[in-house]
Amino acid sequence: AASPPSPLWALPEELLLLICSYLDAQALGRLAQVCRRLRFLSSRDVLWRRIARGCLNSGFTQLGTDLAAGIPVKERVKVSQNWRHGRCRRETVLKWKCKQVASFSSSFLMPWMELDGEYLYLSQAENIQAYHLCAEGTGLQHHPQAIFSGHQEDVCRFVLVNSHIVSGGGDGSIVLHKIHGSYSIKFSAHEQEVNCVDFQGGLIVSGSRDRTAKVWSLSTGRVGQCLHTVQTEDRVWSIAISPLLSSFVTGTACCGHTSPLRIWDLESGQLMTCLGTDFHRGAGVLDVFYETPSLLLSCGYDTYIRYWDIRTSTRKCVQEWEEPHDSALYCIRSDKNHMIASGSSYYGVVRLWDKRQTRCLQSFHLSSPTSSPVYCLRFSTTHLYAALASALHVLDFTAS
Repeated sequence: AASPPSPLWALPEELLLLICSYLDAQALGRLAQVCRRLRFLSSRDVLWRRIARGCLNSGFTQLGTDLAAGIPVKERVKVSQNWRHGRCRRETVLKWKCKQVASFSSSFLMPWMELDGEYLYLSQAENIQAYHLCAEGTGLQHHPQAIFSGHQEDVCRFVLVNSHIVSGGGDGSIVLHKIHGSYSIKFSAHEQEVNCVDFQGGLIVSGSRDRTAKVWSLSTGRVGQCLHTVQTEDRVWSIAISPLLSSFVTGTACCGHTSPLRIWDLESGQLMTCLGTDFHRGAGVLDVFYETPSLLLSCGYDTYIRYWDIRTSTRKCVQEWEEPHDSALYCIRSDKNHMIASGSSYYGVVRLWDKRQTRCLQSFHLSSPTSSPVYCLRFSTTHLYAALASALHVLDFTAS
């Protein structure tokens, strides 16, 4: 008698993976219920990467780079559905006394933060504090693991790059800290507060209320030496170095007749190009973010998120999204793929956007009944942290 045919799952693994690569997420989930072997097979990262690249905040960039290696891709796809549908648990994890908040142009406490693995770095007044994230990823330890100081006035903004913190303060100085060690450098940088800084490739760029942007060297023997002073003719609110380390962009207050978004050559300090032609007076740019060397996001007082592709046009952005409640946008961040998160100036509103859609995807009101801007936000594949005037809020998207 002829032997019975072998079941499909008895095929070599290479063939099974090829067949399964044509399945969508729902079909893979059902396949996992058949038997142990197929449950193991259907959970392989190689089958979920294609699906994950089309999801929100799954850890993959547009180019396919995995920014969250080590976390199973299938789990990231599951959590991505919570981001899309706004399913999360909200919690206030830190509170602090705040100064009176008037406007962005005043000198007041504006908390800024950075995420780095298991730590969250948060500026509070003249210090930057490092908090260890709890095991579940939501809460913080009650006391900071480290405190980085050096400014005489409030820290305006800081960046965390290669185990170094570079901060700009209301005292006009820039401070460089090495996270693991006591090494630090402080130097006078601007005549007024340093509103923004960035640090890449051994160079610091800074922007100030004194209407200048400067490039600083950190090379041996030239630490703290100013290489270029750029006269921006306007207050500089935001700044970012291109990933190619060839140029940097400044976002200014737009009080004059020049574009608030300009790109400068990092080596010479010369103006390379202006972005946009239709900005209205006062439409200052409060935050900028490079996704790639040619793709750039900006936001500010005119209530728009703008997406620029400098390969195609510098006169007009390739895409834009309007804040529906006509609020200034203080901060933006993207997953470098489909999702953008923005922080508004009223009632602590955080919005999630899908670049493939024109309308806001989800919104969360974190400050009610009192109103506070979202000064800074950062997110991982599972949590979003938002710093308001008096508290740090977290949205946990692992909660179904």
